[in-house]
Amino acid sequence: MNPLAQLIIYTTVITGTLITMLSSHWFLAWAGLEMNMLAFIPTLIKKTSARSTEAATKYFLAQSTASMILMMAIILNNLLSGHWTTTSYANQLPLLAMTIALTMKLGMAPFHFWVPEVTQGAPLASGLLLLTWQKLAPISIMYQIHPSINTHILLTLSTLSIAMGSWGGLNQTQLRKILGYSSITHTGWMMMTLAYNPTITTFYLITYIILTTTMFLTLNLNSSTTTLMLSNTWNKSTHLMLPMTSTLLSLGGLPPLTGFLPKWITIQELTMNNNFIIPTIMITMTLLNLYFYMRLIYTTSLTLLPTSNNTKMMWPVENTKPTLLIPTLTTISALLLPISPLILTTP
Repeated sequence: MNPLAQLIIYTTVITGTLITMLSSHWFLAWAGLEMNMLAFIPTLIKKTSARSTEAATKYFLAQSTASMILMMAIILNNLLSGHWTTTSYANQLPLLAMTIALTMKLGMAPFHFWVPEVTQGAPLASGLLLLTWQKLAPISIMYQIHPSINTHILLTLSTLSIAMGSWGGLNQTQLRKILGYSSITHTGWMMMTLAYNPTITTFYLITYIILTTTMFLTLNLNSSTTTLMLSNTWNKSTHLMLPMTSTLLSLGGLPPLTGFLPKWITIQELTMNNNFIIPTIMITMTLLNLYFYMRLIYTTSLTLLPTSNNTKMMWPVENTKPTLLIPTLTTISALLLPISPLILTTP
């Protein structure tokens, strides 16, 4: 892609997100979402292929449907309340439509159908943006309207997302699809406490972005997109085995790694609000996530597979690119738990 075109595209993606995040007017928030969506589509088809074109088409159809529902809800809310601000609502009907549209944009269940397919068809860099940056604008709107959202609807959608993301990732061999299903699960965890304590949602989002960025950068450096390709890590990129293993365990929420901290705080907040069944379901479903992460770790750390495979032996390649970012992010991904008393005592 032309560097100038690439600069314009990424600038528009960032600008659209910032417009939505900083806007309190529904029309500007919607316009920012549209700018972000239309500018992001070319990043999905940087490398022209049938799979990337299909991914871009699915992304466009899902996002445009969500935008249409959101605009319908905005107009209906304006007709009923006479206001365009994001904090004025006449009744629950337009608010329900807004919630459906925003959860579809976030890729939450039952509107998650597009996330694994688009992530699989996108390049690794675009997949990283899809699962991290593209969540900021919808979550910022959810953050503004959360006092009026029906708590039961939000808890139901979040629980369903955790369950569908955990079950969906079990039989996958494509790493990008696994990370797509993982994103569905983590989005459910983020939204779970939005009605009770939005600060926890923000903290979970920041932690998730750090962990996912670390994982994608490691896979990009290792040039791995399937579990079979991970089996060559030991001889191709030996120095990446530990960062990849610790990041996967942290994504699974295994103590004492960083990924355990936001899950711990989320469960604590739910139990403090007398929710006991939902945290039990969440913990049970997260065990499924941890299981398919452990499968990836098992494949990554093996020096000899128990059965023969047909993959070519990869020679170690000397990496000349600066990789200071990966050690830094890996350290944060693994060692943030010791500062948990500071985070938990912050009002």
